[in-house]
Amino acid sequence: MIRVVLPVHLRTLAGAGKEVRVSVDGPVTQRGVLDAVERDFPMLRGTIRDRETGRRRPLVRFFACEEDLSNEPPDAPLPSRVASGEEPYLVVGAMAGG
Repeated sequence: MIRVVLPVHLRTLAGAGKEVRVSVDGPVTQRGVLDAVERDFPMLRGTIRDRETGRRRPLVRFFACEEDLSNEPPDAPLPSRVASGEEPYLVVGAMAGG
């Protein structure tokens, strides 16, 4: 099971706790993890990624193992510690403004 940490506003929308666990079919990639999150929590479709393009929303960032993965290709394998469930995959709502 892949551990995914969601920001508070998405937790509220999903009716979930701080961390959700999803099963990924096939290689553990960002696309696979987000597909699984949207499959298990359909109310989150379109909140993390654009429904039409599948691209990350502008103020959403992805982290794992202390690395920013936001600009990595969606089909690149995630770190083995995420795939094993040892470390979580973090979906973070970025701050903007000045």
